Amino acid sequence: MMAAFTYILASASTNALYIGATVDLRTRLAQHRAGVAGAHTTRYRIHRLVWFETHDGIREAREREWRLKRWRRAWKEALIDETNPTWRDLAMEVPL
Repeated sequence: MMAAFTYILASASTNALYIGATVDLRTRLAQHRAGVAGAHTTRYRIHRLVWFETHDGIREAREREWRLKRWRRAWKEALIDETNPTWRDLAMEVPL
């Protein structure tokens, strides 16, 4: 089975968040940053990877994405704060 990722991006001001799932996180980040991954992330400049987790397959990653999208904002922020309290960009930490 191919590894997959659930991830959260934040805008520079941390006012806007985006939650997604993919099998190729590096490519997906490049798409977000190039403005070709979707209108929401492009419009609000949501490009900083602040949280991600690895799953055994895309089904598990998408299920986690759907669950996280239903969470309250405070819960999402707490999830990010657990592993990335300064909300730094984790793009260089994405496994190959």
